Amino acid sequence: MKTYSAKPADIVRKWYILDASEVPLGRLSTIAAQLLTGKGKPMFTHHMDCGDFVVVINSDNLVVTGKKMEDKMYYRHSQYPGGLTETSLRFEMEKDSTKVITKAIRGMLPVNKLRDGRLARLKVYAGAEHNHAAQKPQVFNLKKGAK
Repeated sequence: MKTYSAKPADIVRKWYILDASEVPLGRLSTIAAQLLTGKGKPMFTHHMDCGDFVVVINSDNLVVTGKKMEDKMYYRHSQYPGGLTETSLRFEMEKDSTKVITKAIRGMLPVNKLRDGRLARLKVYAGAEHNHAAQKPQVFNLKKGAK
C-alpha cells in the first residue's frame, strides 16, 4: 500500500460563504483557516495547497466577547526608539473592519510558502453583498460547522 500524495490536477476547489455576524472572531478565524488549508478534505497533503475559496461577509457586524473591543490591542513598531504604536480593536474596526478579519485569519494559517496563496483565496466584505455569485458559493453553517 502506497501513501497518497495529491497532485495539482486532483485539486478541486469549492467556494464557501462565512457570515462574520454569527460567531465570535476566533471561531470564525479557525474555521476559515481550516477551509483555506483544506485540512477537512481526505486528499489533504501538507506540501500541496488543496484548500477552498472563502468569502467572509458582514465584517462590519463582527462579534467579539467580553470587553475585547476596548481591551484587545494591535501593536506595530517603526524600528525607531519609542516607535511603538498601539491601537484598539474598536479603532481598527472603525478604520477598516476587513483588515481585522484578514489579520486574524492570517495568524491562524501556518507560516510557510503556501500562506500567501491561501490568503489570496480569502475574500472579505464589509456588508452582505459580494461579487462571487457566479462561482455559486455554498453557505457554511458556522453554528454547527456543517455545510
